[in-house]
Amino acid sequence: MILVDLNQVMISNLMMQIGGKKNIQPEEDLIRHMVLNSLRMYRAKFGKKYGELVICCDDKDYWRRELYPYYKIHRKKDRDESALDWNMIFTILNGIRDDIRSEFPYKVIQVPHAEADDVIGTLCHRFGHLGIMNGSAEPILILSSDKDFAQLQKYANVEQYSPMGKKYVTCSNPARYVHEHILRGDRGDGVPNFLSADDVFVTGKRQTPLATKKVDAWNGKDPEEFCDERMLRNYRRNQQLVDLDFIPENIIEQTNEIYDNYKLNERSKIFNYFVKNKMKNMMDVIHDF
Repeated sequence: MILVDLNQVMISNLMMQIGGKKNIQPEEDLIRHMVLNSLRMYRAKFGKKYGELVICCDDKDYWRRELYPYYKIHRKKDRDESALDWNMIFTILNGIRDDIRSEFPYKVIQVPHAEADDVIGTLCHRFGHLGIMNGSAEPILILSSDKDFAQLQKYANVEQYSPMGKKYVTCSNPARYVHEHILRGDRGDGVPNFLSADDVFVTGKRQTPLATKKVDAWNGKDPEEFCDERMLRNYRRNQQLVDLDFIPENIIEQTNEIYDNYKLNERSKIFNYFVKNKMKNMMDVIHDF
């Protein structure tokens, strides 16, 4: 299966259209064409080896934000300060997602309070194969540039391809990667290192320095061996936020239920959709969908 991180695909296509222009507002028809053409190219390029697309979506609200209120909070601030009309942009992107769900023959998985990371993590945990790869394990490709998915390469049948980098993403030691990720945090998601307080990024404080020498020394050790009470609390905070082994059970159950009971659309609906939206170029390559 090909697990598509849809939000990243759409945002990257949007940024390509906008380029470095700050005051331009995106055109819905152009974004739709770029997103659908990207999905077409992914299926044409990878479908023979990995199988069909599974579209993995972010929900509006994240369970991680309920756990940690500062999760990705800076992104809203950045959007509010942007010259772009992000409310309009998300309306367009959500509309394209809904079109894919209603008109295309792919599973579109969106779980209440979950991110695409949770959907991808759950399906990799379910279908991933630990140990030496054998012929019975279905190959899985994650289509995303998100470095967080490196941890899922602990499964022999899981690979990752970065659409933005146009190359495969490899990780030689997934266990070490996720351990370091917990220690160092993830500034892009508003997660501080495990030595720092929850609010360090929103208050403008500096993080407590974390030396590489210490990270190396703690590699592979149980956190209780090197953490005091405060450090252990922050370690557990980060572990829940970044380690995809810690997806809540209700999210896992809902993801699997949606996946197992999904009713695919008839392929004939694609033609009518292209006609309705005057997408002649897409009609010429409809067999790729």
